[in-house]
Order: sequence, then C-alpha cells, then structure tokens
Amino acid sequence: MRLLYLLLLFWITPVYATDTEPPIRFGLTAVVLTENLRFLDQWSQYLGQKMGRKVAFVLRKSYREVMDLLDSGGIEFAWICGYPYVQRRKPETLQLLTVPVYRGAPRYHSYIIVHHSSPYKRFSDLKGKIFAFSDPDSNSGFLYPLALMTERGEKPETFFRQTFFTFNHAETVQAVSEQVADGGAVDSYIWEYLAVFRPDITERTRIIKKSPGFGFPPIVFRLGVNGNTVELMKNTLENMADESTGRMLLDQLKLDSFGQYSDALFNEIRSMANTVQRTDSKFSMLPTY
Repeated sequence: MRLLYLLLLFWITPVYATDTEPPIRFGLTAVVLTENLRFLDQWSQYLGQKMGRKVAFVLRKSYREVMDLLDSGGIEFAWICGYPYVQRRKPETLQLLTVPVYRGAPRYHSYIIVHHSSPYKRFSDLKGKIFAFSDPDSNSGFLYPLALMTERGEKPETFFRQTFFTFNHAETVQAVSEQVADGGAVDSYIWEYLAVFRPDITERTRIIKKSPGFGFPPIVFRLGVNGNTVELMKNTLENMADESTGRMLLDQLKLDSFGQYSDALFNEIRSMANTVQRTDSKFSMLPTY
C-alpha cells in the first residue's frame, strides 16, 4: 500500500529536468482574465509537467509592456493581441506559435457596448459622449472603433467628448455597466466569458455593434528561443484538447483548443491598421517596441 502511495505521489508531482534550470517565462495581459490566479497556477503546473521545466506566467498591465519584454528577452512566450502582432518591427523579434480556437473557429469580434438602459442604438449615437477604450494596442478595444471613426472622417478627439483607457477588457465592461462611460469597445471573448462568471456586470450592458471576425489573439514566441523548447510548447498547447486535464483547463478558459493557422488569419487586422495609418500618421505602424 505504501508503494502504491509513493507511486501516486510521484505521478502527480511535477517532474522537471533540473531545479537549477531557469523557468520558461510566458507573458500575459488582459487577453485572458488574469484575476483568476488559481487557474493560472494550475495551468502553469500543467505546462511545466509537459515541458519538463517550470513555466512561470509573467503578468503585465498592457500589451506594450509584454511586447517590451519579448523584445528585450525578458520572456520567451506570450499571449498577445492581433494588433501588436501585425505591427512592423525592425528587426522582427517574434513569430506566431499557435492560435486559440473559440466556438469552433480561430476568430473573435469587437463588441461596442453601452449601458442596458441607455437610448443608444448605433455607434454614431455615441458622438459627443464618453467612451472607454481597453488598450492602445488592442485590436478589439481600440483599433476597431478607431477604424469606425476613420470611415466617418472622425478622430477620437473630435468624435467623443472624452475618452480613457482601462487597460483591461473586464474593467471596460465594468465602466460601462456603472455608467462611468457611455460606451466602450471590448473583446467578445472576454465579454462572453464575463457573461458566464460575472453576469452581474454584463447584464447591465448591451451590445450595439459587432465587428466582422478577426484572427483570435495569438500566442507567439521570441525569435532566438531554443527550437526544441518552441516545438514542445506548441505541441503541449495543441494537444491539450486530447487529454482530460488539458480539456478541463480549456473548459475553464472557454476555449475549444489551440491550433496551427496561417499568418494570413490576421490580414483583416493588417488592412484595418493600414487604413487608419494612412488617415492619421500618429497611428503609424512603424516600429514602436
């Protein structure tokens, strides 16, 4: 019986190649609900067991901070947004690893939301109002509403009375639900996630515009990371749906799986960014990281 106990203890205890080897660092922002720290601990342990090496999530407030860490070598992997992914860097510092599959496809949307009791029905109704953006490097939380204004020959400073950044999609939903802002732009994945776990705030909001589908926020790796490490991380993520523990973690993330997709998945974001750039040079896609 004691032998069985020891075998079980060995089986559930993470086994790493060496305790002296530095952890694999994985950057996260509000692209995932980082408030759920218990889940992140479970996920990091799962990845560490599969990688044979500790995996440490490095949490930052903004995409820019995560991109700076990738550029400087402070992290090896990151879950970022499609907008910073398509921005040009010279030299290039990152590469696509894998893409989450959400509700059967590697795509998501931007939601323009308002308070549920407000009279606003269209994006144009928000002219002259207070608007919450999520992150200046967010596709769904900034670039898409910026493109909507560009189509109308407007800019944030002329279209809205006041704007601010929350740096967290959940806080954008919160701001609109509490009428701190008249409207906001959020990631559909995060809004739908909150609709399950925080219906108290999503029920006080209403979606008035849904964007076309965009490539889901991807997971990338820094160029120069050991090729075997990259391949093992890719396989680990993309095989999660094939085993019970992996499926349980995916279910908590409300994702179907991770999969390999072409870089062309992000062409709609590139096109939108180029249109905005041609209209207003301050949103240039020149290297910023």
